[in-house]
Amino acid sequence: MDMMNSIASSAMNMSAAQFEQQYSISVQKKAMDVEELALQELQEMLPPSPYGFDVRA
Repeated sequence: MDMMNSIASSAMNMSAAQFEQQYSISVQKKAMDVEELALQELQEMLPPSPYGFDVRA
């Protein structure tokens, strides 16, 4: 009986860890999306630069 409880407990812990990881990743993705939108808005507010240059690798 004790082994059954141990297996069930381990399965629940693994499921909870997987849910926590998925939640964390989705929060990070949302934060990145918000950051991207904020940077786009900032670029639109800035005046165009009088300097032009090419960057070659």
